[in-house]
Amino acid sequence: MKEPEVMSTAYDPGPPGQRLAQRLRQLRRSGLSRSITQERLGQLLGGEEPLSAPLISSWERAVNPVVPPPGRIRAYARLFASERSLVHGLQNEDELTPDERERLVDLERELLRLRQEAASTGDAGSAARSGLIYEEPVARKLGSGTWRFDDERPVVLISSELPVADRPDYADESSADYVELYRYADLDAMFELHGHLRATNPENTRIRVRSPNRLTSDDFASHLVLLGGVDLNPVTRDLLRRLDLPIRQVSADVRAEGAYFEVLDDGEQRRFAPIVSLDGESEELREDVAMFYRGPSPLNRRRTVTICNAMYGRGTLGAVRALTDAWFRDRNEQYLTEAFGNADEFLLLVRVPVFAGNTVTPDWTLPDTRLFEWSRSADPEESDL
Repeated sequence: MKEPEVMSTAYDPGPPGQRLAQRLRQLRRSGLSRSITQERLGQLLGGEEPLSAPLISSWERAVNPVVPPPGRIRAYARLFASERSLVHGLQNEDELTPDERERLVDLERELLRLRQEAASTGDAGSAARSGLIYEEPVARKLGSGTWRFDDERPVVLISSELPVADRPDYADESSADYVELYRYADLDAMFELHGHLRATNPENTRIRVRSPNRLTSDDFASHLVLLGGVDLNPVTRDLLRRLDLPIRQVSADVRAEGAYFEVLDDGEQRRFAPIVSLDGESEELREDVAMFYRGPSPLNRRRTVTICNAMYGRGTLGAVRALTDAWFRDRNEQYLTEAFGNADEFLLLVRVPVFAGNTVTPDWTLPDTRLFEWSRSADPEESDL
């Protein structure tokens, strides 16, 4: 069986709009095992509301072609990623095989790039007048940064879950007012980071939130972002065991003296614990300790794993906001570049102040903020994995 065509180098020189039109025409004619008509393509793309053949023709014509909106471009990619589209129509992404998902990402990236080039020039034809110009991605305004995933592969945000006994009534699936998010423990950090990931990766439609007990095998092959520590996020606990890092997180359930991070620094073991003030029966968190780690995923070396964890939820939020807060992210990103350069993996253990009940974003450029830092580069023999 002929595999769907993804990339092509057979473009004729010409204006960007014509190159996009030629590529769309080429996909219709040879992107699947057999050529399909414009009418049939409209049916496959539109489903219950088929697109008209004249509309498809306007996207493919050689002179003054119309530039399709981004949603249609993504539908093209999904359609031509799977041979089964010919029989069953447009497939849902979770119905695609791993190889088909790879083709989907590659094809979507290619077509969106062609569309951006066409829409950003005067060659965009009637698209400019109809308001279909694809504006500069928000990611460019935010910069590349740690939270930008240029390969546009799936990103799975795995957040801690509250113990069942601690969940509000709305977290009960049998409730008519069931709200799934009430099951999560680090809602502040999750809300902050999910929005930033979507803004920094606007063309990536595969950014998902998962709880640790609702993961699939495909999720583990993605870029993994873990929120929360070893007590409430078992995925954080299991990955820390696999990563062979000079740090471990000790839960309060394990040691009577309280929770802390323990690091191995030049052969010496050091402990870093949060600062909690006791006033009678009440506790006030004055300073948390948070870890930020980024490196290759041990489950798929072509993807990354990022861990933001702490003793308390405010520390996890601080680890996230260090690279999302508009006042601090640029200087903290610059510090990462200067401190770790091209290291394959790195971690920071930092103080996260809590003032008047508010989490204060840590400034990584201040020496007093950084408690421990470490990095490692891959073995050259493993660099091609």
